[in-house]
Amino acid sequence: MRNRILIAFSILLCILWSTSCRKNFEYAPSDGNLSFSKDTVYLDTVFSSIGSSTYTLKVFNDTKDDIIIPNISLKNGQESFYRLNVDGVAGKEFNDIPIYAQDSLYILIETTINISDDTVKELLYTDAIQFDKEPFQQSVELVTLAKDAIFLYQKGNSEVETEAINLYTDDAGNLITISGFELMDEELNLTNSKPYVIYGYAIIPDTKELKIDAGTRIYFHKNSGLLVQNGAKLIVNGTLSEDNMALEGEVIFEGDRLEPEFAEIPGQWGGLWISDGSSNNSINHLTIKNAEIGLFVEGLSNDTETTLNLANSKIYNNTRYNLWAKNTKLEATNIVLGNAGSSSLLIENGGNYTFIHSTIANYWNKGFRYATALEIKNDSQEIGFDLVKADFKNCIIDGNRQNEISLISDNQNSFNFNFLNCFIKYTQNDLSSPMNNLYNFTNPELYSDIILKGELDYFLTTKNDFRIGLDSDIINKGDLAAANYSPLDILGTQRIPAPDLGAFQAIEKE
Repeated sequence: MRNRILIAFSILLCILWSTSCRKNFEYAPSDGNLSFSKDTVYLDTVFSSIGSSTYTLKVFNDTKDDIIIPNISLKNGQESFYRLNVDGVAGKEFNDIPIYAQDSLYILIETTINISDDTVKELLYTDAIQFDKEPFQQSVELVTLAKDAIFLYQKGNSEVETEAINLYTDDAGNLITISGFELMDEELNLTNSKPYVIYGYAIIPDTKELKIDAGTRIYFHKNSGLLVQNGAKLIVNGTLSEDNMALEGEVIFEGDRLEPEFAEIPGQWGGLWISDGSSNNSINHLTIKNAEIGLFVEGLSNDTETTLNLANSKIYNNTRYNLWAKNTKLEATNIVLGNAGSSSLLIENGGNYTFIHSTIANYWNKGFRYATALEIKNDSQEIGFDLVKADFKNCIIDGNRQNEISLISDNQNSFNFNFLNCFIKYTQNDLSSPMNNLYNFTNPELYSDIILKGELDYFLTTKNDFRIGLDSDIINKGDLAAANYSPLDILGTQRIPAPDLGAFQAIEKE
């Protein structure tokens, strides 16, 4: 009896051992029955010579047999601009790749495309991953659009070494400093012939002027930006676009990640900085988006020259402020200051400001926002300054908070402001306190023809589309004299003789 048990146990072990061996070492040949997570892998647009993100293709063996793929390779061979990683092994060709029954494997795909022809602005590059040889060959197409670009960065042989530059002090009291590189004379006129990619902070040197032509695209790498030094000047010559999708006349500043999932990610680059001592800067038809701080403008006390004339421009989706102005002289018409992680517009240290037909609307939905859409104060870090003037005419002050305006006076320096024919989102509280007297919307010295409640009928606030529809309560509510300073809206629509509030005249929704 004991011998029979031993014999039976030995036979069972043999069966298990043979089954295990077959599972580990016996594979059926691939016969063209693989399936894939996609039949074409579209890698998003990249700049020439800059590596892409990593994309994934999943290969499935849906059969009941373990199979082996004799060969996986790129159609363009070793010269292909694509790179593969098959189950953790990098290369461009792989042999005898096993897949267990009803299992799968991952292929990771990257590319770096070099455009060597200077006359080519864009190149649609294609290739294919081929599985096995004929007659069982299967393939998955690869497609990437590459853009040629001009790269601006600190040259290795540059004789100009810049010292650390203090930008600002953050909310925690930390001094934020940057180092950068000065633009050379041949880099002081940026055109629309090719996009530009900036690595680090590009600095416009003292006494120099940077001109940016209509239709220019500038992409900033992480921790990069543009700095206008004391004595330097920036001129952005954007124009009205005929095609609102192509925006052929618009100048655009944004981050250098071109993948669709980065299209609305804030904080991808530093921002545009205009230093004190810089004057007569001019910006027309510029879009700034997805930075830490969109536009920072600082002036000098009692400066008689205008620091910045800002017109027909949109600044939105920035981590902190869209426009941060400190003790400067700024004139703005037809501007949109959209969603931001803090204030859409912060004015501090006093200054002299005029905003006409401006939409300041903050519907930030990427986290909690403490600050109001508009904040004005004449002090900073216990130092007071005169707010000489802050005039808002035919403007919108709005957002997704109860109150979207904050007025903070140090009660020592001048604090002069005036709102004429504006929509201001504000839930009235007790007006008996001295501070609340700043919000006395019946005081004609501070406010005239103010709308506090109503339907604005925006197109899509989550996408920073602050056009207004025909059901808006602010249609034909503008002051005609103020509108005469800007008779066309930001899209070139005539607003005379019936001006609406904000940067846009009302149109029928699409």
